Amino acid sequence: MKRILIVAILLIVVILLIPAAMVSMNGSAQEEKGPFKIAPLEKTSQSSEPKVQSEVTVPELEIDVYRSQKEEVESIPLTDYVIGVVASEMPVEYELEALKAQSLAAQTYVMAQLRLDEESRNVPEEALVTDTVNHQVFLNKEELKEKWGDAFEENWSKVEEAVLATAGQVIVYNEQPITAAFFSTSNGFTENSEDYWAQEIPYLKSVESPWDHESPRFEEEKAIPVQEFEQKLGVTLAGDGSIGEIQARTKGGRVERVQIGDKQFTGRDIREKLDLDSSDFSWFMNGNQILIQTKGWGHGVGMSQFGANGMAKEGKTYKEIIEHYYFDVTIEMMKEMEE
Repeated sequence: MKRILIVAILLIVVILLIPAAMVSMNGSAQEEKGPFKIAPLEKTSQSSEPKVQSEVTVPELEIDVYRSQKEEVESIPLTDYVIGVVASEMPVEYELEALKAQSLAAQTYVMAQLRLDEESRNVPEEALVTDTVNHQVFLNKEELKEKWGDAFEENWSKVEEAVLATAGQVIVYNEQPITAAFFSTSNGFTENSEDYWAQEIPYLKSVESPWDHESPRFEEEKAIPVQEFEQKLGVTLAGDGSIGEIQARTKGGRVERVQIGDKQFTGRDIREKLDLDSSDFSWFMNGNQILIQTKGWGHGVGMSQFGANGMAKEGKTYKEIIEHYYFDVTIEMMKEMEE
């Protein structure tokens, strides 16, 4: 009888140990490739399938960010860095798919930056990026706690969900991470890169963005005293009520070239010198002031953030948003990066 009892106990122990051993074997299947640890991702929430772990792998990178206020470099894990960028660059109230698109753009930007040499990065103290508009605006977790207050946990969770859903992905053109330019609000169209910057970039082409008409920043008016206008542009107006002739507009509807007296300016020149929301402007004299009406907010190249939110409200996915604003690109998983 004792022998039967012992055999029964042994069988129970074996039955309990077999599943645990299988779990342990499966867990050990995670590898380390190159200098970075590799971890599996979950399928994103946009899938109707149950959440299961896939075999997708993502390198854990540290991003060296030059903190402009403290004038020091802070090393941030890639995921926290992208969360901090998305939370700083796009309203957290936007739709989740829009936040995902912003996350993918932010992550792609950093991957492209990693491929530049130190001189091309033009960042102090050997950092990779700054926390300013020269690269991508970034706030760390403590700064976001101060910004959001009681809403911190809810907001962080939402942005984190968007970032994790796109983790390891990168927007690619010709097998290279793209310059994932973005801005707030268009005038109804985005801009060809060569019409705002000097360089023609094949995936940054003008596309329609009709959702932006609903943006609170779609139209703006700014009054500038004549004397200030003349001083900032280095011109003298004729005094007959005329200002200057807008001679040409770009495919995206922004000012390409304007003549004031004997001087010629680009729309970008005027926007930057007069601190306008957009280079799509019209103007007229009103007493001793010049009233300047603008459409849109930002340089207009790449993804419109308000447009992305409009597409998301219509049920478009972040991939559809990316493919609308960046011409002929693909979304791929990051290749493992060497030190």
